[in-house]
Amino acid sequence: MSNIPKNKPQIRKEDLLLKLKALHPDFVLPDFFVLGIRGYYKITMGDPTKNDRKIYDDAIFLIGKNEFFAYNGNTDPAAFRQGIATLKPGIWPAYTFSLHKGTYLALCQRGGMVTVFRDGQEEDTGYFGINIHMGGINSTSSEGCQTIPKPQWPDFIKNAQLLAAKYYGKDWKKKVYTYTLIEL
Repeated sequence: MSNIPKNKPQIRKEDLLLKLKALHPDFVLPDFFVLGIRGYYKITMGDPTKNDRKIYDDAIFLIGKNEFFAYNGNTDPAAFRQGIATLKPGIWPAYTFSLHKGTYLALCQRGGMVTVFRDGQEEDTGYFGINIHMGGINSTSSEGCQTIPKPQWPDFIKNAQLLAAKYYGKDWKKKVYTYTLIEL
């Protein structure tokens, strides 16, 4: 069994924004933001009674005023280990375009704090490097980050940059972007 779904997420932008507004009625939609859904494929991939790790059973979307791009994703760490982080669902204005581990452009948690759950520990809030980056093909390559399968990554980061530049002009690299994570 593949750890990547056969198809990209199939949800209409309008339906997704209705779900988001139901969960966060006061959230003012930015011109461009990233939204993750933990458990998007929960019923059709892995164990349908729990949130699985090590598979791309989640979805990540790039949302602009008039744009909408859907990608398979992973919002969970790849392993269970004491202290490993899982991002708490919420609205996180904390992401900048920067180099992930100094190697390639990604959306990195360098613009603000986030809250995580840690295996075997309490919630924790701070700067933890919960980045949105390229995952692997046979592994989600996550120690708590949000990852996109390697074959979909070039399209994701290209479209993210295009939307950022479209809505924020020449200062797009200096902007802090919002990542919103919801759970099904």
